Amino acid sequence: MDLGLEGKSAFVAGASSGLGFAAAAALAAEGCNITICSRDQTRINDAAESLIKNHHVDVRKIFPTVCDVTQKSQVQRAIQESVEKFGHLHILLANAGGPKTGLIDDFSEQDWRDGIELNLISTINLCRYTLPHLRRAAQLDGHARILILTSIAAKQPIGSLYLSNTSRAGVQGFAKTLSEEVGKDGITVNTLLPGFTRTERLQHLVEYLVDHEGKTKDEVEVGWASQASLKRLGEPWEFAAAATFLASKQAGFITGVALPIDGGYSKHIL
Repeated sequence: MDLGLEGKSAFVAGASSGLGFAAAAALAAEGCNITICSRDQTRINDAAESLIKNHHVDVRKIFPTVCDVTQKSQVQRAIQESVEKFGHLHILLANAGGPKTGLIDDFSEQDWRDGIELNLISTINLCRYTLPHLRRAAQLDGHARILILTSIAAKQPIGSLYLSNTSRAGVQGFAKTLSEEVGKDGITVNTLLPGFTRTERLQHLVEYLVDHEGKTKDEVEVGWASQASLKRLGEPWEFAAAATFLASKQAGFITGVALPIDGGYSKHIL
């Protein structure tokens, strides 16, 4: 299947590792120009080097830039740099790291504010500042996509992930509303809800549960896997494959969808 991504340009936030990196690699493999960003210069440069050496991405089609997505001015600058580099922008993958883990008494008021800034406000600003470019892309060649990486916690809250459960539910409300507004412009808006997938973020959660619940690493991971229909954890490339399809020309009639990529972990009907 030709996904129609050759020569399209994508901005992938939070792409120095994990699911953001995997999505960037998959989009690049389909011929996209890729802007990748993270807060750390060394990490994002290393990610770009890995894409070039290990994933055979043409150096001319990859642009690493530093951007703290909680800082509006940095978001504006990074998006403008991306458009100046590649001439257009067709795809946004909004992504940020996960907030702190803990129980209700573990968080200060500032922790709650930081969690909202990290996951909700960053998403809003990434969408706001890419929209003019996406509208232009939709007008020129009918291809404009917003993908927002949230978590299965937005549909089925996970214990000790208060900040994530709360902020990501807000992202879902924002994304659905946005899809209604920009559909007439030819822009699709979908959210991707990964379940327990083997990333650095998951390892941090494992370490928290080992420290606080007295379980072994294997017990934690087996417990998660046992709750999924497929009885295993996910791999980053599986998330990336779903993201790449939703970014494609072929997914042009899919919008307003919250897609679980969780191996059947969540048990909701819809």
